[in-house]
Amino acid sequence: MTFSDAELDRYARHLVLREVGGAGQAALKAARVVVIGAGGIGSPALQYLAAAGVGTLVAIDDDRVDASNLQRQTLFGDSDIGALKVDAAAAAIARINPFVAVERQALRIDATNAADLLTDAQVVLDGCDNFATRLTVADAALAARIPLVSAAVGQFEGQLGVFRGWEPHLPCYRCFVGDDPARADASCADQGVLGALTGIIGSIAALETMRAIIGFGDDPAGKLLIADLLAFRFRTLTLPKDPGCRCAG
Repeated sequence: MTFSDAELDRYARHLVLREVGGAGQAALKAARVVVIGAGGIGSPALQYLAAAGVGTLVAIDDDRVDASNLQRQTLFGDSDIGALKVDAAAAAIARINPFVAVERQALRIDATNAADLLTDAQVVLDGCDNFATRLTVADAALAARIPLVSAAVGQFEGQLGVFRGWEPHLPCYRCFVGDDPARADASCADQGVLGALTGIIGSIAALETMRAIIGFGDDPAGKLLIADLLAFRFRTLTLPKDPGCRCAG
């Protein structure tokens, strides 16, 4: 894969990194990443994936931009209020990096369409806001053997994990959370969330998506990163594979 002079200038700081270089940047350019949710987590993730030069970004979100989003969803501005988030996101990404293609899916992903929406993805980044959808996305990614970067935030705490449950010793998302889609979802509208927290977790989600594509550094799969911003603390937990989980056999 070749790069234009404009691309070489744009990605110069990646190209000089030994862990990325030309091969890593080419992998990013060839990659197709599906991002579930263009909100608090998806907004910074899309910005950094676009800036990094991921060739194709598929943004899935059926919501419209609301004034209450602007405190944390920095991909949008006042002029976007009322617009579909995927449309506003595509316009913003075009301003960030014209070399990135954006596919807009203004719908809610569910069990009937998940497999099709994830087709040919190298990585799935899930930042959606409800547990049932997270399970659906996780099951579809597991079935297709696509690495899943799953991130969530609430109030002052965030968490992020990378899941490849088809591998013999690594857990899937259900090994971590169980099977109960009826659990109550904690809404940002009800509980609040610190805006900058979504930027931190969304940016880390973008980084882990890039790591899954390029393969630099230590493998984070099977671990859970927990950020507690009230306590100024980050912790990493090891997640075991559940021998009773469907991914185990």
